[in-house]
Amino acid sequence: MKPSSALPKVLSPVLTPFKANGQPDAQRLIKQCQWLTTCGVGQAIFGTNSEANSMSSAQKMSLLDALASAGLNPGFLMPGTGACSIDEASVLTQAAVKAGCAGVLVLPPFYYKDVSDEGLFAFFAQVIEHVGDDRLQMYLYNIPPVTKIPLSLALLTRLRQAYPNTVMGMKDSSGDWAYTEAVIQALAPTGFQVYAGSETFLLQTLRAGGAGCISATANINPSAIARLAATWQQSDAPTQQAALDRVRSTFAKFPMIPAMKSAVAHFGHDPEWQRVLPPLMALNPAQTEGLLLALEDIGFSIQGL
Repeated sequence: MKPSSALPKVLSPVLTPFKANGQPDAQRLIKQCQWLTTCGVGQAIFGTNSEANSMSSAQKMSLLDALASAGLNPGFLMPGTGACSIDEASVLTQAAVKAGCAGVLVLPPFYYKDVSDEGLFAFFAQVIEHVGDDRLQMYLYNIPPVTKIPLSLALLTRLRQAYPNTVMGMKDSSGDWAYTEAVIQALAPTGFQVYAGSETFLLQTLRAGGAGCISATANINPSAIARLAATWQQSDAPTQQAALDRVRSTFAKFPMIPAMKSAVAHFGHDPEWQRVLPPLMALNPAQTEGLLLALEDIGFSIQGL
């Protein structure tokens, strides 16, 4: 199983459906990934919005096997393979490389805080060395609002220089445009691909020379986000960006993951999608009603689920 295409400009950290017993629902996940592919959006499975850190490594590898067996395009797949231990991150990364995935998205080890760049470099370097596969294409995941561990430009530069054929880019969910722009300016000329962590920054990122975005709401608004990524140089790009921002801000008024799952459940006529794993909780009826009314107010719906 080898990639048949380059990673797209837009990827979705795909929502993970769960059965009543709390186990991941592979068949619903396959269907969701197939739909996202038809919308031109890649799948960053096992990301934050996938509830990945509420799942075991065994569950993730089983889902990856199911997606591969279903014929999902590995060139559109960027699984999250980060973990706090070098061994677990290496095992997950090896599984993704073996499956032919076009890239992997790797969190820093997030349990210990106030760690040094030297320690972070050693962690990523040891994962790369343990995997020991020239096919590995690693993207670093910077999400300091959650991990409390920022990835400095100096660290990114050092990793890129040490592993120029392996450390290929990053997802930046810092929300700090000045930082994102600085990384693009410094590293994009070397081929380092910077994906914004929200479509709110998509137009800015592309204009600055970045790669695109890996965004939560690509789960529910994929075609519109992919359209902007494809037509960002056209005159109506700012209007497209404003429309994307309206959808994003509507979902942001609610707990994001449960809200997106409620939307998929509603527009896909499949209430099983509402399940989340503790400590997250599904929207209550009042919240669900409020979400659907807010989406109606902006004329939003999901087609093709």
